[in-house]
Amino acid sequence: MSTDTTPVPPFDPELAPALGPIREVIPALSAETLPQMRAQSWDDMPGMEPLDMTAGGAVEVEELTVPGLQGEPDVTLLVLRPRRGEGPWPCIYNTHGGGMVVGDRTVEVKTYLPYVAEGLAVLVSVEYRLAPEHPDPAPVEDCYAGLVWTAENAERLSIDPDRLLIAGISAGGGLAAGTALLARDRGFPTRTHQVLSCPMLDDRFETPSSRMLDRQGTWDRNDNMFGWTSLLGERRGGPDVSIYAAPARATDLAGLPKTYIDTGNAETFRDEATDYARKLSQAGVSVDFHMWGGGFHGFDGMVPHAAVSQASLWVRDNFIRRALSGG
Repeated sequence: MSTDTTPVPPFDPELAPALGPIREVIPALSAETLPQMRAQSWDDMPGMEPLDMTAGGAVEVEELTVPGLQGEPDVTLLVLRPRRGEGPWPCIYNTHGGGMVVGDRTVEVKTYLPYVAEGLAVLVSVEYRLAPEHPDPAPVEDCYAGLVWTAENAERLSIDPDRLLIAGISAGGGLAAGTALLARDRGFPTRTHQVLSCPMLDDRFETPSSRMLDRQGTWDRNDNMFGWTSLLGERRGGPDVSIYAAPARATDLAGLPKTYIDTGNAETFRDEATDYARKLSQAGVSVDFHMWGGGFHGFDGMVPHAAVSQASLWVRDNFIRRALSGG
């Protein structure tokens, strides 16, 4: 991959001081650091506190093992249901982040837990196989298998099968987009919305933002190269990569659900997120798109007290609440 001379926008002044402590906890991603990264928890991040998934008793937590599709291994689902009120509820189906190589079904539960605790939704979070041990198509097929089982077992989960929202952050955003494309092309299940936060969509490194960060911010071009190469191997950047692995390659985005996309303007995924929002809109899909000045990758989750983070979190929350209420 060639170097790039694209200017890097300045990081927001409230966000920039947090980068040092964050990079101390999150090393540059490589085969050598991958075991350390996998051993870490989101609770290890500066300022993070352990999460009570029951929300003080307001949420019922269940772990399920469900069959994979076409002879593939079983898939684990983490299901959180409201203890108050009666279903069926809308479902938020979460595909977690982690660069395709780290993370588990508990990642990002904190983001969606309030909707369950308030009695607005059921959360289903899928545990997919990780690269490089399980390269493409294993991760996206696991995500799709879990979504199919969720829809087919909606009554058992107290879910309304006609109100399925798929959501993911970073690699999870890419997997959410790929899973939505699979569901469209295979004709099941119906999704009403997709929420793609700073999504990882393009393996080709053709956009300026994909090349502009080198040991700057979070998730720079080196981390991104490791993640995509772990997922795709020698196919990365070549002609034999499916739209389900790298949704930015899709040329027909018609028939996809109402979409929310966001990104920082000082991050690796900025341009592919922008391009995907544009292509969705041109395909007739309703899109809410937001770019946040000075935001590095994952800024609103890592530095939630900053003003730009508060704005980003409020806008995403507003979209999800409207989606859950039928908007």
